[in-house]
Amino acid sequence: MNSIELKSRAKINLSIDVLGKRQDGYHLVEMIMQTIDLYDIIKIKEVNNNDIIINSNSSDIPLDGNNIVYKAVDLLRRTFSIEKGVEIFIEKNIPIAAGMAGGSSNAAAVLVGLNKMWNLNLSDKKLQELGFKLGADVPFCIVGNAALAKGVGEELTYIKGLPKDVSILVCKPELFVSTKEVYEGLDLSNIKIRPNNEYLIQCLKNNDIDSISRNMVNVLEAVTSKNHAQIKEIEEIMNENKALGSMMSGSGPTVFGLYKNKEDALKGKKELLKKYKQVYVVNSSEKGVEING
Repeated sequence: MNSIELKSRAKINLSIDVLGKRQDGYHLVEMIMQTIDLYDIIKIKEVNNNDIIINSNSSDIPLDGNNIVYKAVDLLRRTFSIEKGVEIFIEKNIPIAAGMAGGSSNAAAVLVGLNKMWNLNLSDKKLQELGFKLGADVPFCIVGNAALAKGVGEELTYIKGLPKDVSILVCKPELFVSTKEVYEGLDLSNIKIRPNNEYLIQCLKNNDIDSISRNMVNVLEAVTSKNHAQIKEIEEIMNENKALGSMMSGSGPTVFGLYKNKEDALKGKKELLKKYKQVYVVNSSEKGVEING
């Protein structure tokens, strides 16, 4: 096999809590993540030299060693002493710098794809261990579905995810939010409302979408929304259009709303498109990376 094509899915957070900070500066979190059916396409093919060549339909991502995809190839080559070159095309559909793990998902797809192409026969668990060296969200993106993540995001307990018939309205405003600055702006001693993740997991088990929607909490939202009024504005538009609940994903600025009725989600999309360009109606996904064909 000298080429492969993969789907690389985005994630949303149904909760984020920040419990403390390690000495190395990483924050300890407890959060529920869910993959959704919004995905990039990653095409990988071998080349007749040792180069790592990256191309994309997006001008907003680096195409050199600063791209996490490049780092994923480099990691596998160094770990297994492989002397092969690849050309990778990244078809970006997931909003960039959005709190949806788009880059981590792309890196996950490269690990899965090259594992197959190079006959490495690595288990998901081993791929996840390698992925964690690239970023805390990469292990989750490899397998996807829904999980409670602890530690810095790498300790995963898989759980039942959102029901397939729930429509998810996603809107990414034209903002750049620095994850590092959001975490630095969080006052751990002054978090007033935290998510009850055990309760949310029970609600997911019971398909209780109403209770999930009412009890989603992202402690980072207070920091991001203080600097960007668009976060609350998007939530209000979603809620006015019958969202059961809405919340910011990750460190932002993407906002999502949960809907029982797809028609209501589509009406919300129509309203949001009057002010914002990147608006999607999707469903949850039980997969992370998926090989096409």
